[in-house]
Amino acid sequence: MNAISTPNAPQPAGHYAQAVVHSGIVYVSGQLAIDPATGEKRLGSIEEQTEQALRNVAAILEAAGSDLAHVLKTTVYIADMSLWGRVNTVYARHFGEHRPARAVVPTQALHYGFLIEIEAVAAVR
Repeated sequence: MNAISTPNAPQPAGHYAQAVVHSGIVYVSGQLAIDPATGEKRLGSIEEQTEQALRNVAAILEAAGSDLAHVLKTTVYIADMSLWGRVNTVYARHFGEHRPARAVVPTQALHYGFLIEIEAVAAVR
């Protein structure tokens, strides 16, 4: 089992790894809309938050020897289901023709006022 760490995604703020690789599978911790270069919390539109969260997932996958095309499943936590259509548009643009399994979990407000958090499970390339 290997813990993954990259400066191209936000550093963990608690007792967890950005991702763990085990038996050819990458388990990416939930990613928020935090700019890894500045540490800034991107609390703008749902589109901006979704873009940044997916960029963080992609950076971690790359560090683990994977990419979005190898994602098997995502879990998307969203604070307001009325935003789902806008989230799905950004999500579809990032994944293109690839359609991993997905769960969407409506939540109360997320940490720090974020509207979305995305975790992923992927195969190593």
